[in-house]
Amino acid sequence: MGKTSSSKTFMDCLCLCLSCGGGGAEEATAEAGDTKSGHPPYGPGDVLQERYQVVDTLGEGTFGQVLRCWDSARGGRGVALKILKKVDKYGEDDARLEILVLEKLSRKDPASKIPCVQMLDWFYHRGHVCISFQLLALSTFHFQKENNFLPYCLQHLRHMAQQICHAVSFLHHNKLTHTDLKPENILFVHGDYFLTYNTHKKCSEKRLRDTSVRVVDFGSATFEHEHHSTVVSTRHYRAPEVILELGWSHPCDVWSIGCILFEYYQGSTLYQTHDNEEHLAMMEHIHGPIPQRMIQTSRKQVYFQHGRLKQKDISKSGRHVSAKCRPLRECIQSQSEEHQQFLDLLEKMLEYEPSQRISLSRALRHPFLAPPGSAVGSQSPDFR
Repeated sequence: MGKTSSSKTFMDCLCLCLSCGGGGAEEATAEAGDTKSGHPPYGPGDVLQERYQVVDTLGEGTFGQVLRCWDSARGGRGVALKILKKVDKYGEDDARLEILVLEKLSRKDPASKIPCVQMLDWFYHRGHVCISFQLLALSTFHFQKENNFLPYCLQHLRHMAQQICHAVSFLHHNKLTHTDLKPENILFVHGDYFLTYNTHKKCSEKRLRDTSVRVVDFGSATFEHEHHSTVVSTRHYRAPEVILELGWSHPCDVWSIGCILFEYYQGSTLYQTHDNEEHLAMMEHIHGPIPQRMIQTSRKQVYFQHGRLKQKDISKSGRHVSAKCRPLRECIQSQSEEHQQFLDLLEKMLEYEPSQRISLSRALRHPFLAPPGSAVGSQSPDFR
């Protein structure tokens, strides 16, 4: 019903999704002693930089490992310390770009009013780049997974959506596109919950006491003036303009957010596929035909014939698309005003044409996110 994952903690998201970082406050030479996997052999009680005492390992991934540590320089508070594998020149360049973004976020938002994760420090240690972050709770995906993929209630969904849109609008306002938004990259600040009975599903359900979130993973974030990779975003949250190689900008983040909100609402992924043609076929089943302008200007003409998407109805893939996809309106759980407002917002976020897709500054003024009397949608500060 949901995507598979190997870890329960939010640090899995940092370990697997925050791209490797680099740069340093001090030069250090590589030392022997790393494990065969490339991770340094730190254990409980070890101390780094004479301030970070290791408590336990929170996760390991392709780029390194994440440790829970007590930071003596911050009064013994818990932090998440990401330790990267030793990287080559190319990887270190990527790391410097990520840290540049994180430093600008911290500099422009020292009080952490924007719901983005805060980088606290970074340094070299024994040849490894290390980045410390505020310690957060589970990702929105992992909480939903542990809750048997039950949907978030609409009140919680609205609060989470307001924060996500506010955080990413802040990035867009400052000429930055996140490019890898997904439920695993949105983490709860606190993990406390209580149990209640879900009368509709006839089962117990976890309900969070606080739905404050933070957006994480700026390893793929791209400024407008930087090179734009052909392919961005995790498959399930990838916008049509990316698949069709039409170029992308801020609107691709908006599409990803629309997919995320659907997943929160429904408890399942909107596009459960790993194939471009199948992905496009799913889009047509859900949203209608792809606009001719996008087809005609796409670099991926192999997916089309006579100006239309090639049909795969008789194939296993085609049957999967027909069985799994239905128009958005058929997925809405109620005809009440707030559910219809949510549908309207989703449709505007999942508009094919990037130029016609709602901006996040407008989304924050949408009736679903900004009911009468709401203060949502304040101006975001600039990077300077």
